[in-house]
Amino acid sequence: MAELLAASLVRDVPDFPKPGIVFKDIHPVLQTPAAFQQVVDLLAEDAKARQAESIIGIESRGFIFAAPIALQLGLPFVLCRKHGKLPSARVSQAYDLEYGQAVIEMHTDAMEPGHRAYIVDDVLATGGTAEAAALLVERLGAHVAGFGFLMELAFLPGREKLAGHSIHSLLKYE
Repeated sequence: MAELLAASLVRDVPDFPKPGIVFKDIHPVLQTPAAFQQVVDLLAEDAKARQAESIIGIESRGFIFAAPIALQLGLPFVLCRKHGKLPSARVSQAYDLEYGQAVIEMHTDAMEPGHRAYIVDDVLATGGTAEAAALLVERLGAHVAGFGFLMELAFLPGREKLAGHSIHSLLKYE
C-alpha cells in the first residue's frame, strides 16, 4: 500500500485546548487534496468491506470525512449531533469527554432496525463520543458495522471503550 500522505501532515499544537494537551491538528490534511482523498478512500474501503448500509458522522469533524465517504459509496449520511441541534424526534446519549461532559443525538428515523451503520470521526481518544454514537445506533435497533478514524491516540482508553467492535484507524500515536 502507498504511504499515507496524512501521516506527515498532522501537526502538533502544544497546550491546546488547555495546558499540557498536545492537540493533533488535521487542517493540513484537509488543505492537501491528495491526502484528504486518500483518507476518504481508505475509510470508504473499510466501510464497504464491513457491508455498511449508512455512514454516521459525529459532530463536527467526523462530518468532514463521513459525508464524502457516504457519497463515494452511494450510502445515506446520518448526522450524530450535539444536543439541541437536530429539529425532529431524536434519541440522546450522554457521555464523558477527556475534559468535561456532553450529549449527542440522532433522529429516531435515521436508520431502520437491523441496518448496518459505519461510524466515522476524526480522532479516537477516550472513546466517549464514539461509544455514545454506538449506543444510539443500538437504541435505534441497528448494528454498528465498524468505526473509522483518521487517527487514534493509543495512549488513551478509546479502543478499550469500543471493545467488541471493529476499529479502523489510519494513524496511531502512542
